[in-house]
Formats: sequence, C-alpha cells, structure tokens
Amino acid sequence: MTRQAEAGQPQPLLRVRGLHKSFLSTDPPTQVLHGIDLNVQRGEFLAVMGASGSGKSTLLYSMSGMDRPTAGSVTLDGRELTELRDAEMSRVRLTQMGFVFQQAHFLANLSIRDNILLPAMKAAGGKAAGGKAEGEASEKRVDALMERFGIAHIAGNGITKVSGGQLQRASICRALATEPAILFADEPTGALNSSMTREVLDALTDAHQTGTTIVMVTHDPACAARAERVVYLLDGHIIDSLHSGAWEPDSTAERESQLLAWLQTKDF
Repeated sequence: MTRQAEAGQPQPLLRVRGLHKSFLSTDPPTQVLHGIDLNVQRGEFLAVMGASGSGKSTLLYSMSGMDRPTAGSVTLDGRELTELRDAEMSRVRLTQMGFVFQQAHFLANLSIRDNILLPAMKAAGGKAAGGKAEGEASEKRVDALMERFGIAHIAGNGITKVSGGQLQRASICRALATEPAILFADEPTGALNSSMTREVLDALTDAHQTGTTIVMVTHDPACAARAERVVYLLDGHIIDSLHSGAWEPDSTAERESQLLAWLQTKDF
C-alpha cells in the first residue's frame, strides 16, 4: 500500500520526489532544479509559473521524460519513469502523454488532419489488438476532436494556410488523439495574440473539463488563471501554491485579480 493510500489520500497520477536537474556541460555544473516534490492529481489542471530562468520548462521536461533528471523519482500512474530505457520512455510519451509547445511542430508535407492523425496511428500500431480496427478508431477520434475544437473545416489545409490559433488548436487535437493520461503544455500561447490566446485557452479548458489532466508552464497570468492550482517556482524551488478551484466563465476577472495579487507578493 502506498503512503498516500495509508494517509487516506488518493494516489496522484503524477508523483515527483526529490527531483534534481543539473547541466554538466558547464564548468562548474549548473544546478537548475533543487529537490522538487510535487503531486498532480488525476483530472487536475496545474499551472507552473515563475520568472524567466526559474526552471519551469526544465521541470516540465524532467517530469515528462523528455529530459533525464539528475536525481529523484518521477512516477506516472504508479510507474517509475526514471528507471525506463530510452525506447520504453519514448513509448510512454507516445501513448500516455500529450504535448503542446509554444511553436507547433508539424510536417509541412502533410495536411492538418494527417499531422494530427500521425501519432495516433503510430500509437495504435503498437497495441496488441492493432490492425485495421485500431486505425479506424484513431481516424474517428481525430475527426471528432477536430470537430469539437472547431477546426474540422481546415482538415485538408496545409500548415501555412491556417492561423496561429488554429494551428495551436490542432496541436491540442494531436496531443489528445492518443487519449493520453496527461497533457503537458509549455507556454502554449506564448507566440499568439490575445484573440488567439483565448481560442487556445478555451480549447485547453474544454479538454480539462472533459477529464484530461493538464500541466501547463506559462508566464501569462491570464493563462494560469484557468488552472485549478498554480505553483510558483523560484531558482529551482517550489516556494508557494495557490488553489483557485474549477474555472467558470464568469469567474475570469476575479481569478485573474486574485492571481495577480498573489504574484505581486512574489515580485513577479
């Protein structure tokens, strides 16, 4: 029985303990993360904030297995990720994690729909059932996601024929197409204007409200205000957290005001 279960608490989907990350290529080595402890509950929307250089993206990459931590433990749904070989970790990222970055990384020779479908088909090909049925299920899921996020009409477009907001909504569709346990977003609105930012935030909020667990790194209080919980990172340490509960459309102004007041105490 886990310590969480013994304490009467639900086991977190993502559990981080004693996470350290140093970059050994510098002399002396640069230590970025200093023993991070963090739980992410199943279905939670968590935002990570902090000043530039505080270690936000390094934390996300280390938690998601995109980069190996120097020390510490990361478990996803009870499975220790730091002990996995590279090929095993790649498979976990493909089938159990979704990613949305500041810049959408799509293949220029594929349509929007095919870019979204590609990882889903790749993930389906490695399942025991496999075959035509899995492929058809992936296609139906992708088409439903594109309809849900309002981009079905651009399915056949190339990546240069759509807006930045549409491209990021396509990124969210791609991240959800494999039905991941958790979605990681690294500054997903950092390159967008205010109108496109709202499009993407609405899409992320919709994904969360239908059960997706989200961990988002952001510098934008308007983005973080959508999260149920915000943790603040300073020099590689989590120094505080703010619990705001579930987001509702009519609570936006109040949540942003509360968050900004909290951030001011951190000299953000």
